Amino acid sequence: ATRTKSADVERADSGIGQMPARKWRNRASETLSSLQAWEAHRPCTDCGERDLPVETDVQNCNQRRADLCEKCCKRRTERKESVLEFVNTEASYGEDLRIIKEEFYLPMQAAGLLSQEQLQGIFSNIQELIDLNENFLEILQEEIDQAFDQGDDDLMTVCIGEIFLEFVNMLPAFQTYCLQQSSSVNMLNALEKEKELLRIFLNVSQNDNTALRRMNLRSFLMAPLQRVTKYPLLLSRIIKATTEYHPDHGSLREAKSRIESHLEHINMKTKQEGNTWTLRSFRQDSKKKREVINIEMRETALKTVGWLREETRFVMEGSLQLAQPPDGQWVKKGSKTLKFQNMQVLLLVNMKRVSESSLESAEPGPVKDAVLVLIRDKNNGKFHLLREPLRLSNCIVSTDPDCDDTFELIEIRREAFVFRDSDRARTHHWFRQIRRYSRELGSWKKRRNALPNIMISTPHTRP
Repeated sequence: ATRTKSADVERADSGIGQMPARKWRNRASETLSSLQAWEAHRPCTDCGERDLPVETDVQNCNQRRADLCEKCCKRRTERKESVLEFVNTEASYGEDLRIIKEEFYLPMQAAGLLSQEQLQGIFSNIQELIDLNENFLEILQEEIDQAFDQGDDDLMTVCIGEIFLEFVNMLPAFQTYCLQQSSSVNMLNALEKEKELLRIFLNVSQNDNTALRRMNLRSFLMAPLQRVTKYPLLLSRIIKATTEYHPDHGSLREAKSRIESHLEHINMKTKQEGNTWTLRSFRQDSKKKREVINIEMRETALKTVGWLREETRFVMEGSLQLAQPPDGQWVKKGSKTLKFQNMQVLLLVNMKRVSESSLESAEPGPVKDAVLVLIRDKNNGKFHLLREPLRLSNCIVSTDPDCDDTFELIEIRREAFVFRDSDRARTHHWFRQIRRYSRELGSWKKRRNALPNIMISTPHTRP
């Protein structure tokens, strides 16, 4: 009888009476409240923290972005403003460069007010800076437009640091312009006193040309100096508003360090040339000092090999110990019998440019040439070459198991060198990099039975 009664109840209301139904509705209501509370108080997607109480979050949930705490919401807004400031000021700087060319350089050239040599002395490498600015600004604007098209209103996918490092070769162009600034201004002052037509042209331009905003030529010529010193400040603002988990955080810091090092290097150069002016100074630490030294060594190496800067890649650089063995029997006697001296060594590779849109393509072209530049430590404030660069296409690189803390480089029909680093692992890294390019470029590799092949391919002695 009991079972039948239960069955009747089941057929009537599917086994859920009034009390269970009320409990279920209460539990569903509690679950919904819990979900709403969690939704309002769930961790921020940027920082992972829960910064506000539930009731405050519920009140402000419509006033802040979903999944973001108030702090990160504000940070994203600041980052977006900083990124747009970087791009907009780059565009304004480019407009000033265009004014220099179109409102001063070209009219003075067309009117014959100055000779080509005098124009070059005043305007320096302004065309190079214009080309760099146009390419840099084009990539920046493409990144901004793409972010907006993809619905990224906060511009979180825009990586200013990565783009800046891609165009890091624009910094030497700024250096060239800055170092010639004093002589440019002095030449302009002298020519303005000497040539009346030039003086009239400059006065009329400043007063009547609305595009100049009543600014004179000297003010516009300062634009590159002002721009290069503003980069660290703009990058600092973006870094401050970028969480450390953002993929561009490391690139932003590296970009800021690189530009500060170049500014210190420019200041050092101006002092060496006897100029009294300096760019904005930054507090030097050991890392920045090392980077300034590296910049100076790279300049020395580039002048020596004569390659274009945009086609050159510095694979490795640093201090190595070098010895020149008197004969080939040094391996039996051991490296302790050799006399080593400290040397700065740079491994340079000359690459074919793949893309004209950027100065440093993410996928470099084939290697045309590779050299090893040997520079003595500083003497009287300057670097000096030990000898002519070693072209790896004419060199054989090998190591021996009995002297695994060194490697040997033999220039065919000329000299032999033994290298080592204080760190054995780094010695091996140098060896692998140098051997790679000597094998890729060496013309002797095509001669299968040539002596160099035998020398470096013997399985028991040389890997």
